[in-house]
Amino acid sequence: MEPWLRSLMLAHADFWEVTRDALEFAAEAFGLSDEAIKRSMLESYLTLDAYDDVPATLAALQQRGIRCAILSNGSPEMLEAAVRSAALSGLFECVLSVEDAGIYKPAPAVYRLAAERLGLEAEDVWFVSSNAWDAAGAARFGFRVVWINRFKHQPERLPFGPHVEVQSLADLPELLTSPA
Repeated sequence: MEPWLRSLMLAHADFWEVTRDALEFAAEAFGLSDEAIKRSMLESYLTLDAYDDVPATLAALQQRGIRCAILSNGSPEMLEAAVRSAALSGLFECVLSVEDAGIYKPAPAVYRLAAERLGLEAEDVWFVSSNAWDAAGAARFGFRVVWINRFKHQPERLPFGPHVEVQSLADLPELLTSPA
């Protein structure tokens, strides 16, 4: 919840700091005081694994000439480490952090940043997210949105949302190259 509160209060902090603060809050709430455990938990954000379908799907999209990028609330350092750890280097045209906008998704300025950096109009961007709130924010901005709903979660109750819902990233190559 903290990124949204910070955004609403115009009190931005990078996601590493926000993550550390959230971990400290949770650790205190559960009586966890072991600094080594807390440090290990925080550092796990630097070694995130990708789902099994991610590398092959990104490679297939790249082979079909589909430009791929990351737009994340993560800090640049977190994103660089996560991409490297998941062995996804070289599969993205660019990796964008909200740090360049100074506010978190789902603020429109963040989605605008992506469109501008890619040199595209909003309606020409296919935005893919596993988060319902992010899919809603991107749709509200004007992106065409695919929600990867791996765990069959309920969508957000908003008047805008994803254009397409799938359970696996592996559905993307055919979906994005099929005639509309």
